[in-house]
Amino acid sequence: QVRLVESGGGLVQPGGSLRLSCATNEYTMDYYAIGWFRQAPGKEREGLSCISSSDESTYYSDSVKGRFTISRDNSKNTVYLQMNSLKPEDTAVYYCAAGRSTWHDRCRQYDQWGQGTQVTVSS
Repeated sequence: QVRLVESGGGLVQPGGSLRLSCATNEYTMDYYAIGWFRQAPGKEREGLSCISSSDESTYYSDSVKGRFTISRDNSKNTVYLQMNSLKPEDTAVYYCAAGRSTWHDRCRQYDQWGQGTQVTVSS
């Protein structure tokens, strides 16, 4: 059974940092790539960063490359998204999701979702 529970969102000033956590279980970590996505009001959901379970290869969208870092802690069954240099346009609900295979697939075809966590970047 896939398990995905996000935490770590909140209010942060522009230029600040947050680390999001996606708590999963061993089954999810072993058999599924995990990705981070976001959706802002009135906008389509956007794939930000995804990590393979097979070789821990990663994918980043252009919008977050160089600012966000995805990582896995297999001992804690948790996937993290470290977000630095946050901008007001990063404000959104952030979701973690499981892909259809062990490969990150450039954040395409992800169809099992957590409940989301709100990130607000504002002064």
